[in-house]
Formats: sequence, C-alpha cells, structure tokens
Amino acid sequence: MKIASWNVNSVKARLPLLLDWLKAASPDVVLLQELKCQTDAFPMLEVESAGYNVAVHGQKTYNGVAILSKTPLEDVTTGLPGDDTDVQARYIEAVTQLGDGIVRVASIYLPNGNPVDTEKFPYKLGWMDRLIDHGRDLLALEEPLILGGDYNIIPDDRDAHNPDAWEGDALGRPESRQRFRALVNLGLTDAIRAFSDAPGEYTYWDYQRGAWQHNHGLRIDHLLLSPQAADKLTASGVDRTPRGWERPSDHTPVWCELTEG
Repeated sequence: MKIASWNVNSVKARLPLLLDWLKAASPDVVLLQELKCQTDAFPMLEVESAGYNVAVHGQKTYNGVAILSKTPLEDVTTGLPGDDTDVQARYIEAVTQLGDGIVRVASIYLPNGNPVDTEKFPYKLGWMDRLIDHGRDLLALEEPLILGGDYNIIPDDRDAHNPDAWEGDALGRPESRQRFRALVNLGLTDAIRAFSDAPGEYTYWDYQRGAWQHNHGLRIDHLLLSPQAADKLTASGVDRTPRGWERPSDHTPVWCELTEG
C-alpha cells in the first residue's frame, strides 16, 4: 500500500495537476492539505472518477484537509479533539483497509504560527499540545496509524537549506521543535528519516527568489507512523516531480509504502 501526503495549495487551482499525479503515481491513500475551499465545493466528481473514495473537511478560502482512498473510508472524524471552539479545518481522520486489516490515517495541516509576536504562535503551540494528547490516545489503540501532512515544522537544521534564517520563525523556533520531538517520542517513526539521514530531503520551496531552481527548500511535510505501521514500512520518499510542473503547489508529495500482509 502506498500512502502519500500533499499540500496542494488550492485544490481547485491545482486540480489538473492533482489528477495527473494520481494517475502517474497511483497512491492507494492520499492526505491532502490547504484545499482552500468549502466541503461542498471540493471537486468530488473528478476525484471519484479517478478511482478514489473521499472524505473532506473544508473551509472557505483557507485551510481545508481531505483523505482520498481507493478503498472505502470509515470512522471519519473531522476536527482535532480538545477544543470545541476551534473552527479551523486542519484535521481529518479515517480508517481504511490494509490487506486483511485496517490502517488509520489522519491528514494534518498544522498552523503556521507567524508572526510569532501575535496570537498565531500560541495557537500553533496549543494545537500541537492537542495533537500530542490525541496522538497518545490513538497509539493506545495499537493499530497501524499514519499521522501525515504539512506540519509547518522544520525538525532540525538539516531540514532547511539555510537554518539560520529560520531561527526566529515559528517553523524553526525551539518551542515548535520541542513539541514535534514530543510527538515523535510518543513512539512514532518519521518515515522519511527511517530510510535517509541526508540533508536536502526538502518538501517545500518558496515561489520567490528561485528557491526551487536552486533547491533552497525546507522539509516540513511529514509522515509519522505508529509502531504497528512502522513494522510494515518498506519504502519512503519525496516525489519532487509535481513541484517542477507548470503552476505547481509550493509543496510536493511525500510518500511511504506498507506491506499488506
């Protein structure tokens, strides 16, 4: 089973690219972020025609997450538990088939947190605290689990072309990194780092200053696996191809493969 995550940066603007990529890469499950559309405006017909079941948690203009799966989706949860007043569409979770069993997946669009001297940074940190709490609850289920998405976190210096430039940014602040480590230390495996310790495994390149052309990127999109999923992990990687297409998202897909036995 191939599971991928991609911040598409507007599913409507990027729909032809998404459909081309689904056809070429043929992932079994896709976690999408930054849809920038309400749930009922998601291009359901086109994506279903490509062979996918769809669960969407949308929001007008901002945010929005979705799960696409070649097998039916069940037990769908929208919204990150822990704050009933939070209306931002940043989390969706569902269960789908993995061989004779199941895999639980979540698509995560973690808050950016900038500027750090506004309420946006405490919101980011609080959201991460809720994610840690929920992750602990999910791990107690002892299921194959993948928490994937745009985390807006640079885990360490090798995950940025110029780490010094991000020291004061919410993506690289110590408070953000500490919470990311706390989440991983619950017992999760970073799928990309399970196979490569190399720098330069970037998933995001800014549209400005030739970042893509010069490979001045960041690794901020992650697939975190429970022990039960990590035991089935056979491969992972970053699919850079869509970032080189015309009018691309500023992110590119990350993926991993699990055995189904």
